[in-house]
Amino acid sequence: MTTLNIVGFAGSFSVPSRTRSVVETAVELASERFDVVGSVFDLGEIGPSLGLARQLGDLEPQARELVNSMIAADALVIASPVHKGSYSGLFKHVFDLLDPGMLQAKPILLAACGGGDRHALVIEHQLRPLFAFFEAQSLGTGIYASDREFVGGKLADEAARARLSRAVDQFAPFLPARSKADTPVIPVAALTAL
Repeated sequence: MTTLNIVGFAGSFSVPSRTRSVVETAVELASERFDVVGSVFDLGEIGPSLGLARQLGDLEPQARELVNSMIAADALVIASPVHKGSYSGLFKHVFDLLDPGMLQAKPILLAACGGGDRHALVIEHQLRPLFAFFEAQSLGTGIYASDREFVGGKLADEAARARLSRAVDQFAPFLPARSKADTPVIPVAALTAL
């Protein structure tokens, strides 16, 4: 049987990054619930060749491999920090390198992180239209998290974590559930901490 994979892409250069933390959490949850193997990378890992690339082949080999992992993935978690009401230009440039059919029908959980609540519609007004162009299957629930929902760089707000959990559950029509024998046993005390 072929192993399915879920790839997370955080459109952030910051280290550590709240955006990457949300992506990592979503990919971990998906890997626990579905029979998939997860991986995560961020914009900083693509490297400087992105700025000069006019097509996918212009990227350095490591950068091209990361972008190709996104194209080949069975599902994606994609998040961007909010810059002036939208995603950054370099985040968008990654997708400018892709042919329109490369993400067709791929399930994508969309997320964004910003300083306050006023940017919460970035998912609906910016990210959904971008991935609609690629005819991707954006999940119904998008995740927007503001600074106040993080503690120590981790998504700590209970309501935000519940939204993220519901969003990950929406991969169910696209990914096979992990069998009970493969499901890790999580102590009840750890569940209440989530």
